[in-house]
Amino acid sequence: MEIFHIRDRWYVESIETCDNLSDQNRPHVSKWHKNRLRKKWDCQMGKNHVKAVRMITRVYSAALRGVDAQEVEVEVNAWGSEKPQIFVVGLPDAAVRESVQRVTSSIIASALSLADGSKTVNLAPADVKKEGPSFDLPIALAMASACAELQLPVDDAYVAGELALDGTVRTIKGALPMALEAKAQGKKRIILPIVNAAEAAIVEGIEVIGVESLRHAWDYFTGKAEIEHYQLDRKAFFDSHRIWDVDFEEVKGQFQVKRALEISATGGHNVLMIGPPGTGKSMLAKRIPSILPDMTEDEAIETTKIHSIAGNLDPKKSFITTRPYRAPHHTISDAGLLGGGTNPGPGEVSLSHHGLLFLDELPEFRRQTLEVLRQPLEDGQVTISRAAGALTFPSRFMLVAAMNPCPCGYYGDPKRECRCSSTIIERYRRKISGPLLDRIDIHVEVPLVDFRELSKDSQGEKSEEIRSRVSAARAIQTQRFEKNKGISTNSAMSAKLVREHCALDSTGTGYLEHAMEQMNFSARAHDRILKVARTIADLEGSDRIQSQHVLEAIQYRSLDRKLFG
Repeated sequence: MEIFHIRDRWYVESIETCDNLSDQNRPHVSKWHKNRLRKKWDCQMGKNHVKAVRMITRVYSAALRGVDAQEVEVEVNAWGSEKPQIFVVGLPDAAVRESVQRVTSSIIASALSLADGSKTVNLAPADVKKEGPSFDLPIALAMASACAELQLPVDDAYVAGELALDGTVRTIKGALPMALEAKAQGKKRIILPIVNAAEAAIVEGIEVIGVESLRHAWDYFTGKAEIEHYQLDRKAFFDSHRIWDVDFEEVKGQFQVKRALEISATGGHNVLMIGPPGTGKSMLAKRIPSILPDMTEDEAIETTKIHSIAGNLDPKKSFITTRPYRAPHHTISDAGLLGGGTNPGPGEVSLSHHGLLFLDELPEFRRQTLEVLRQPLEDGQVTISRAAGALTFPSRFMLVAAMNPCPCGYYGDPKRECRCSSTIIERYRRKISGPLLDRIDIHVEVPLVDFRELSKDSQGEKSEEIRSRVSAARAIQTQRFEKNKGISTNSAMSAKLVREHCALDSTGTGYLEHAMEQMNFSARAHDRILKVARTIADLEGSDRIQSQHVLEAIQYRSLDRKLFG
């Protein structure tokens, strides 16, 4: 080995030469250089638990984007180095970068191999932002396998899960979208926290493996432990979860309002209830989901995806089988209602998808907040644009709103005096714009209930009986629109479909023409009257819209002209 001399210091090419130096030259060798050579030698000889690992391992996972998931390849490269470091690249957010501490602690706590060298974690594709702690488990498995110089059989699987410091796997958001993406990419199985197994198992054609810890997952992949995939009886699951705590039979009187709500539920029409305090507006709204038709499997999956991404799923009921009912407070912000935030997420209009959005005390909402409802009511979806891109959330819901006729609530009441001035009443009602009112198909008055009606022992019609009529009429609409993708109810008809399915006879045309002239209805109101008339005809099993159907539909549009005209 060559020995050379620079600035009164002896330098050598190897540690063997350093050890073989004569006693005369040994003191002149740089201490820093000797230490560096010694570390290099220890690394090569495997001393001090340092391993010179040069291996790349891969585990597949998924990142959430909107209501869908996108495949992410987790790569780990580990090698021996003097200064151990862990680098995470691939556009990670703060939660993903912090996973380094959780992962290292979990690997040590799970008694898995963790070499002292440096490691690089790459999340591909690198141009897609990675958010949340669900990458903890795939990163830990890839890192442990790289340090152990072992390739795990993970090419046919997705892995996701958050890790605790002791290696326990915690619940994650978006298990259902990840399972759907795994199936779409041809994967055979998905490994995730056991508490998320029921949510993902609703997807047919893919095995769902629920794990409790990092060690549990490691033993499964290395063949040391067998885990049966989670099995779900889909029919029994749907039937057992379709339960309502409220019923329409509990509502006394209000027969006209119940009729209007039945029509609304049948055609998916938006409805506005106007009446003094204490007349049962909120009580009626809470019972509307009990008369809506059962959700189809596709509708349930779409709705559950949104709630899964928002983190709103109950662990005891990990799949939504009944139509959602959302009732935000009037202090809600635009982003809370429509969706958004730093990491855009679904708002109340999307969480109400295939269900009901109830806005109580409608004029108390900020006018600007109410105006953002116009796009989702018209298009059935919400698009949120940010610098990084645009996300689209579905929002096909039924809007039910309630309001008092004036701030004190007693304008027009025959028994109680209204103390509001005309100016105050006008200002109160003008908080609701004309374009928003045009998008509400049915306006119905909710009067005070007479004492004799409240004291009757007889109960009203049960929700089950109303739901049977609604479901029968919905079946007619499903058959009518089977060739029109994305349309299942009369309320979603386009102008072309209105002309095709809402033809009137001469009498009905005359009634509608007279109403348009007398009440100054807009073109949008004209089409919505026809849609409601079509729904009324479906409830009666009529192929054609009759004149009485048109008259009833016009009646449901006249109240707003009396109050807001």
